[in-house]
Amino acid sequence: MRRLLIGYDIGSSSVKATLLNADSGKVVTSEGLPKVEMAISAPQKDWAEQDPEMWWKYIIETTKAIVKNGNIQKGELKAIGISYQMHGLVCVDKNHEVIRPSIIWCDSRAVEIGNKAFKDLGENYCLPHLLNSPGNFTASKLKWVKENEPDKYAKIHKIMLPGDYIAMKLTGEILTSETGLSEGIFWDFKSNGLSTKLLDYYGIDKSMVAEVVPSFSVQGSVNDEAAKILGIDSGIPITYRAGDQPNNAFSLNVLEDGELATTAGTSGTVYGVSTQAVFDQKSRVNTFVHVNHSKENPHYGVLLCVNGTGILNSWLKRLIGGENISYPEMNHLAAEVPIGSDGLKFIPFGNGVERIMENKAVDAHLSGLNLLKHDKRHVLRAGQEGIVSALTYGFQIMKDMGLNLKTVKAGNANMFLSPLFREAFVNMNKVTLELYDTDGAQGAARGAGIGAGIYSNAKEAFAGLEKMASFEPDASLVSAYKEVYQSWLKALSSVQ
Repeated sequence: MRRLLIGYDIGSSSVKATLLNADSGKVVTSEGLPKVEMAISAPQKDWAEQDPEMWWKYIIETTKAIVKNGNIQKGELKAIGISYQMHGLVCVDKNHEVIRPSIIWCDSRAVEIGNKAFKDLGENYCLPHLLNSPGNFTASKLKWVKENEPDKYAKIHKIMLPGDYIAMKLTGEILTSETGLSEGIFWDFKSNGLSTKLLDYYGIDKSMVAEVVPSFSVQGSVNDEAAKILGIDSGIPITYRAGDQPNNAFSLNVLEDGELATTAGTSGTVYGVSTQAVFDQKSRVNTFVHVNHSKENPHYGVLLCVNGTGILNSWLKRLIGGENISYPEMNHLAAEVPIGSDGLKFIPFGNGVERIMENKAVDAHLSGLNLLKHDKRHVLRAGQEGIVSALTYGFQIMKDMGLNLKTVKAGNANMFLSPLFREAFVNMNKVTLELYDTDGAQGAARGAGIGAGIYSNAKEAFAGLEKMASFEPDASLVSAYKEVYQSWLKALSSVQ
């Protein structure tokens, strides 16, 4: 009988389920839905909301697909792991019913609430204790609900992150993790517990916060109701949960001090592991608990995030050709113009406030447009170079924090499928890029294997992880991309 693991990845664009053979370490089958991007509601400017029931709907559909395509037999499923979009706020009542749509990661409504908290509590408290400004994170979003929707706030029994909500739908239990609380800025790193000072300042009753479990642990089991809906056995344990960026790093076996992971999906990130509780004085780069953190053996994840990454590329696709042009065709067109896009520069910000811009809404800008010279090819290349430039801007902040950025791991997906994007990334940042055949759902499945005790350590869990390619900086291109970045910085300064 096979030993099978399910990994779920609940993103803001799609939900993916992967079935992993625990013994071979290979993927059996996977399914991602919807085939077009999930809807994000924006009732007001800079707001972003999703219905948690939509995530559950796609969990049901993707699970049924992998059960069928993987020909799962009774008793083969051993554990489930969950990865999820970070920083989202889910509020439920005593009946576990959702009270309002989830305020998700790219929603900007709570910026001023977090800024005021940072000023009132003081950076001498916030930075050593929270490692961040309260900023636009989950705790500040909950304060916004308290101030602006008191009737709904009064109904709240528990607050959760998106992955906690899916675990609740599977098990009927409301739990969370240290990694989750730290990403919501509910965690005090000095006391290694809830930040009661921040909760008291916001007037939030700590009873709203769920019980804490380790990322790798038995966190309840699939109940009869969920089993019947999904078409799987009841009693399967949930043994891993983590936000998407810690989990993406984990999926690349990035667990130790100095190791780095990057993604370029809807948003673009670089995530570095440190054993020191480092922080940026301006909270442009944020520090959270990593999945393998413990009080005795601390591990922190330092996260650089650029909201306007793949979302810019998908916007350009819709603008230029929609269904009539593919991403590979866009990459081919972009490669037809020289490095620097003949002076055209794209500031990619335009998906909510940007942390590396100190929570300002810089918006997206096209700079240096010459109507007699530039065409869609230049716009496409400038878009990719602009995204890499924004990531480079964040890279410099991470270097100033003391992180050693030499080798970066990524999944062979999203914008890293573009040769032009890879070229710009390695040469502008002068790093080695390693691509692996993995993704968040696969990482969640491996995490479930560790949490269930099927794997005794990460070495066993990642035995089936395959490196697909490695890319080194090209000395003949480094100076050209340095010029691109310097020119981009000047364009950025003109719009700030």
